[in-house]
Amino acid sequence: RAAKSTRTVVIAGVPDGLLQDDIMADILTIHFQKSRNKGGDVEEVTYPTGNKGVAYITFEDQEAVESVLKKDDHRLEDKRLSQSYPLRVTPYCEKVSS
Repeated sequence: RAAKSTRTVVIAGVPDGLLQDDIMADILTIHFQKSRNKGGDVEEVTYPTGNKGVAYITFEDQEAVESVLKKDDHRLEDKRLSQSYPLRVTPYCEKVSS
C-alpha cells in the first residue's frame, strides 16, 4: 500500500460557497469514483482546505491516481450544481499553489 501522499491528488477549481461543504465533498467523491472519469475507490476527500476552491482526494489505489491525472478534461457535473465546472487535477505535494 503506497503512502497516503502518493495516493492523493489536488483538485483546483472546486466551486466555492455554492453548496454546503459536506455536499460538495460528496459530489467530488462521486465524480472521482466514476469509471468514465478514470477514477477509482476514494478513501478520503478533504474539503474545505485552507485554500479556496481546493480539495484533496485520496484514493485507495495508486493506479486510480495515475489514471485520473492522465484524463485531460475533468468537469464537475451534478444536478445540484447550476452548471459544470472545469477542475484541475494535479499530483499532491506539500506546498500547494493555486
